[in-house]
Amino acid sequence: MNDPAFLRLIWLASPALPVGGFSYSEGLESAIERGLVADEAGAARWLQDQLSLTLARCELPLLAAALRAWQAQDLPRLRALNDWQLHTRETHELRRQTEQMGRAMLDWLRAHDATDPRLGTLASLEPAPSWPLAFALAAVQAAAPPQQTLLAFGFGWAENLVQAAMKAVPLGQRAGQRVLAQLAGALPGCVESALACGDEARQSYSPMLAIVSALHETQYSRLFRS
Repeated sequence: MNDPAFLRLIWLASPALPVGGFSYSEGLESAIERGLVADEAGAARWLQDQLSLTLARCELPLLAAALRAWQAQDLPRLRALNDWQLHTRETHELRRQTEQMGRAMLDWLRAHDATDPRLGTLASLEPAPSWPLAFALAAVQAAAPPQQTLLAFGFGWAENLVQAAMKAVPLGQRAGQRVLAQLAGALPGCVESALACGDEARQSYSPMLAIVSALHETQYSRLFRS
C-alpha cells in the first residue's frame, strides 16, 4: 500500500473524522444503565461479542462487497447493498446512525473532491447512503486494499466504542487501552472471515443488542445518541 493510501486510511479511522461516530454508543449506554456492563471486564466482553456477532458478520462483509461494487461501478449492486444495510437495522436509533454517518461522509468527500462523479451515485442512494457504503467509496478513492480498509473500519469502530465505555461505565485510560488491545487483537481474524463471507452468509442478528438499543430510545438520562 502506498503512503497516500495508508495515510488516508488512518484519517478515515480517526475518531476526529467529522462524521459523528463519537456521539454513538450503539446500545452500550443502555447496557450500562441496566447493569449488563459494570466494569472493565464487562465492557471488554460486551464489545468482543459485538465485534464477533455483528461487525464480523454484518458491517465488515457488507463493506467488502461494497468495495467490489464501487470498483465495478455497479449501481444496481450498490443500491441493493445499501437497501440491505438500512432494512436490517433493528431500531430507529441504529438506522438513524448509519444514515447520519453516511450523509456526513458524503459531505466530507464532497469537500475534498467535488468533481468525482461517483459522489453523485453515493448521493442517489435512497433514502440515504449508509455508513459502510460511504466508507467504501472513500477507501476506493484512496486505492486502499480491501484487507487494510476493513481493518481501518473496524479499528475506528473499536476506538469510538471504547471511548464511549470510558465515559459511561466509566473506565480509566489504562483500562480503556486494555479493552482496545483485546479488540485490536481479535480484529484481523474477523476481517479474514468477513472477506470470505458471501451474500448468503452475511447476517444481522443480535437480539440483545436490538433490545438495549430500543430501550435506549426512551432512557431518561443519555450521553449518546444511540
